Amino acid sequence: MAKRITRDAILTALALVIFVVEAQIPPIAPIPGIKLGLANIVTVWALMAIGPADAFGILICRIILGGIFTGRLPSLIFSLAGGLLSFVIVLLVKKVLTEKQIWVAGVIGAVFHNAGQLAAAVAVYRTAAVLAYTPVLVLSGIVTGLFTGLCAQFLTRRLAHTVKKDGGG
Repeated sequence: MAKRITRDAILTALALVIFVVEAQIPPIAPIPGIKLGLANIVTVWALMAIGPADAFGILICRIILGGIFTGRLPSLIFSLAGGLLSFVIVLLVKKVLTEKQIWVAGVIGAVFHNAGQLAAAVAVYRTAAVLAYTPVLVLSGIVTGLFTGLCAQFLTRRLAHTVKKDGGG
């Protein structure tokens, strides 16, 4: 149990550091919601390599602490909506993916993360006008999700013998 908590804490810290560093990078496009999402590499890897319960804890801690550490608490609703929706969808898709298809989880996760954020934006701003961003966010989700998914796939192959799903490692 102590090894599992320690491992998850280290992964949360890693995801949080990546998130905070990425938050300092100027936006790659003038459209709200587009970013690389590099911290999602940790989440996708954790989901595939160590299991959903640990990955979920890492995700939620990273989102909440990331909002606090970056001072972006108002955007917490968007991060939670995107993170939770993408997590659930990737968890469902994970059942049919092989180790050589983890990159697909990255793409699907990113696209549904953007969908969750758009749904939150519609609810918060009480207008469907924000849905005009959908095509651009889907395209950016595919591109960034492909990158993060490929990174998670690479990590899964490289670390396959060092981490066990049962909490060891």
